[in-house]
Amino acid sequence: MARPRRLTAFAAAPTLAAPDVLDEAARWQRWLADERRAADYTIEAYGHDLAAFLDFLREHLGAPARLDDLAGLRAADFRSWLARRAQQGLERSSTARALSVVRGFFRHLRRSRGLENAAIATIRTPKLPKQLPRPLAKEEAAAVVAQAGSLHDEPWLAHRDTAVLTLLYGAGLRIDEALSLNRRDAPKAETMVITGKGRKQRMVVVLPVVRAAIDAYLAACPHDPGPEGPLFLGVRGGRLRARALQAAMQTLRVRLGLPETATPHALRHSFATHLLSAGGDLRSIQELLGHASLSTTQRYTQVDAERLMAVYEQAHPRAKG
Repeated sequence: MARPRRLTAFAAAPTLAAPDVLDEAARWQRWLADERRAADYTIEAYGHDLAAFLDFLREHLGAPARLDDLAGLRAADFRSWLARRAQQGLERSSTARALSVVRGFFRHLRRSRGLENAAIATIRTPKLPKQLPRPLAKEEAAAVVAQAGSLHDEPWLAHRDTAVLTLLYGAGLRIDEALSLNRRDAPKAETMVITGKGRKQRMVVVLPVVRAAIDAYLAACPHDPGPEGPLFLGVRGGRLRARALQAAMQTLRVRLGLPETATPHALRHSFATHLLSAGGDLRSIQELLGHASLSTTQRYTQVDAERLMAVYEQAHPRAKG
């Protein structure tokens, strides 16, 4: 397997931590790629969280952390890190993920070096409020797809953004699933196989409008990376980055007057909610989304119930009586 682009992140910051820690960080990332089969975007996000933790330790300890320093960290040190994140105004969900990443790195150190740190096991994950998915209304999702191509003067880039956003909404893909596709994966039939979290594969339905959008993009694209190259390309011909798509959605939010929750991932939520409101079977939606647990999919029933109640309160003559 080719090394993901972000495996060089720690090598590019030699003063972030001591060499023994940076070596183990690189080994951990290789393990994520080779053994866990994590997506490039996951490895990049985990690397960012670990780098931020090591950067905190550099200031907290007064010098780049060594493996011996990591073994000697106390619960108070970890709590100071969490307190710093709170002071920076970072979301609890972001901190919960960062803590999970750091725990994962310490598990790697135990496997790789026999390094033990009992203190991190005593740190509780920040309690997260239960948040429901925030889908777009059908008209809003349709407007996003329709306006996606207006963000670029270059025709092939316009077709690209239209194709990606149509795929997210039309097939319910996660953003990393869509951007991890290669040319050979371009849909040619009514279904396609998607590799999701944990390298689990599932079959999704590909609507004609989705195939047409991808075909139009491929016909206009001036680059040909070959069948093993990325399906969706950035301006310079490399694999399209998630940040570029998020920036496009941010522009569309402003242009269309959409809420802050209108992100690329919201199109996946919209796919599920709109299928459910049209009578879709919950088990089938679970399979299409690739959820391991039905309880995850069941969140959309509450979203749909809230939407129906809002419609009732606005429309029924006795709702306010």
